[in-house]
Amino acid sequence: MGTEVATGRKLVFLVTSANLFFLVLGKGTVYTSSSEVQVPENKQVTLSCTYSGFTSPRVEWKFVHGDTTRLVCYNNKITASYADRVTFSPSGITFSTVTREDTGTYTCMVSEDNGNNYGEVQVQLTVLVPPSKPTVNIPSSATIGTRTVLTCSEQDGSPPSEYSWFKDGVLMPDDPKNNRAFSNSSYTLDHKTGELIFSPLTTADTGEYTCQAQNGFGNPMRSDSVHMDAVEPNVGGIVAAVLVTLILLALLIIGIWYAYSRGYFERAKTK
Repeated sequence: MGTEVATGRKLVFLVTSANLFFLVLGKGTVYTSSSEVQVPENKQVTLSCTYSGFTSPRVEWKFVHGDTTRLVCYNNKITASYADRVTFSPSGITFSTVTREDTGTYTCMVSEDNGNNYGEVQVQLTVLVPPSKPTVNIPSSATIGTRTVLTCSEQDGSPPSEYSWFKDGVLMPDDPKNNRAFSNSSYTLDHKTGELIFSPLTTADTGEYTCQAQNGFGNPMRSDSVHMDAVEPNVGGIVAAVLVTLILLALLIIGIWYAYSRGYFERAKTK
């Protein structure tokens, strides 16, 4: 599918498909054989960029990931920060080895020195890294009727991991009401963030909890199991706190009354 836009005496073609994305300004053509590339960490990979219709092509490669932008290749030459593991050819750039920090969008930009002929194509590189053992934050006890949050995360997986939760060794369904074993619970699961939120916590939520991280590469990884008790509110403690507060308030009132009856306030006004 193509979109043609006239800008003065030049034509811009923006062409996208399931496999390609390229931008053309002028008569040149730039394209890639694969716009999405996945490769395991520490392996070799080539990012394809071929072109035609250029008399004296000047090729640049730009890397973008989040707030990070770097030049990989400038004027047909690999930049110093990549020179030890990247090589340039008219058909693309080749990494002798990749790390997880190489994940991002690479743009191949081809132009003529006069600036009247330009094209670019993007390649998305994902360096595959299996998840590490996830870390969980699970309270040993929580009060029934409260909102209780359990968290799970791991930092190594690429692409980012998704998370599942197990209670007493049984996979927790997304909707507890659709599973008899969890029908007395009320919770929500966020597979992207790893949060398990009970709202409210019930007696049925006491048990051993384990989190699993998986990203489709390597083996899924599970956290250590942690036991959480759902406990009744401490009614005695609440009553005791209320009584202490009332006693302190009563003492304050008595103190004020005593000072007033002795005339301390009147003496303070006459000074």
